[in-house]
Amino acid sequence: METCLPCLYAALTSIGFAMVFELRRWQHILAAGFAGTAGWLVYLLTADAMGVVGRNFVATVAVAILAEIFARIFKSPATVFLITGIIPLVPGGGLYYTMDALIDGNMALFAQRGVEAASIAGAIAAGSSLVSSVVRILPKRKRVPAGGTGK
Repeated sequence: METCLPCLYAALTSIGFAMVFELRRWQHILAAGFAGTAGWLVYLLTADAMGVVGRNFVATVAVAILAEIFARIFKSPATVFLITGIIPLVPGGGLYYTMDALIDGNMALFAQRGVEAASIAGAIAAGSSLVSSVVRILPKRKRVPAGGTGK
């Protein structure tokens, strides 16, 4: 239950943002929800293995791989699934507490929380960029025309 409920919340968050981004097809909306759930599940499962920044990086890589797969399946841009899938990973609470510390005048806590939030955002950016770059570098499989020799 400790894992199921947060994954359900991640799915609902991703589905909600998919609707905000006006995805029309229900297959796209469900795929976005699945990507968000998978990302959050990876985040939760790697809790004992690494810190928060590493967990966000690995979870973003998982979401980006799913986004590329869904892009090929649905013949849509990968960013549609990537953006909605990483929404649960975005450090919104960390940014809130960073600004709260600034307003309270606690500069030490402001710096600590700010560096952590920026590190998480950097890990998310690095994870999505890594997968996107690898996909672009990999050779494309050439289609052989029906009845042709492929030359």
